[in-house]
Amino acid sequence: MQVNMLEAKNQLSKLVKAAARGEEIVIASNGKPVAKLVPVDRPRKLGGWGKLKLNRGEIDTAFSAETDAEVARAFIGSK
Repeated sequence: MQVNMLEAKNQLSKLVKAAARGEEIVIASNGKPVAKLVPVDRPRKLGGWGKLKLNRGEIDTAFSAETDAEVARAFIGSK
């Protein structure tokens, strides 16, 4: 959606909500696009080291000798 500067000023709240929903909002001056309203990426919470302790069994089973060898080859190259 493209809106002119005056309309953007008068309907900023509505336009911000639309952008937060993922709609692309372009603000124009004299019919020429000058700015784009986009949502802010919210940082994900990674949690703490305690989460790793809870899932230790799952993590340990995810790595086999083959996986370890593959990771080693990626770092030192295959010979």
